[in-house]
Amino acid sequence: MNLPHFYPVFDSAAWVARAMPLGVKLVQLRIKDAPEDVLRDEITIALDLCRQHGAQLVVNDHWQLAIELGVDWLHLGQEDLDTADIPAIRRAGMKLGLSTHDHAELERALALAPDYIALGPVYPTILKKMKWTEQGLDRLTEWKARIGDIPLCAIGGMSVARAPGAFAAGADMVAAVTDITLNADPEARMREWLEVTA
Repeated sequence: MNLPHFYPVFDSAAWVARAMPLGVKLVQLRIKDAPEDVLRDEITIALDLCRQHGAQLVVNDHWQLAIELGVDWLHLGQEDLDTADIPAIRRAGMKLGLSTHDHAELERALALAPDYIALGPVYPTILKKMKWTEQGLDRLTEWKARIGDIPLCAIGGMSVARAPGAFAAGADMVAAVTDITLNADPEARMREWLEVTA
């Protein structure tokens, strides 16, 4: 399966709206704490934007809403896996991406035959407090050897400058969050990302 190499992760449909005109083809909507009606509206807007631009939307965590709204992709963290109805997700025809941070989590993920596997944080990240230290590029290489043809996503502290190293180490795609959202010119930064991942 050929997925775009650049994979931005945003916390609102407004960010998706900024990314789409630039040519972004794969984007994750990750909204952690919001009422269900807000989540439904945000996912609906983001999905419409992606469809208008021929892009793929990945919804983080909210699998019931994703099924209800006809989203094609779902991303689950390890905690989300504890409560998600994987058979229902598969029956809905959704593709599934899974987060991993250690060998046990990788084994758990592989048992579910995911459509991509994410490894992180590759570098120190300011996005959220994590119990894992940075994984490093060698771990990307190890993970790619383990998972074979399953696409591997590098996430955590990723930047335009670090992307080539992640690809060289075995990543098929690179996810970026704060490198874009905290940039003084996010649109220009996304263009740089699209160039370095073309």
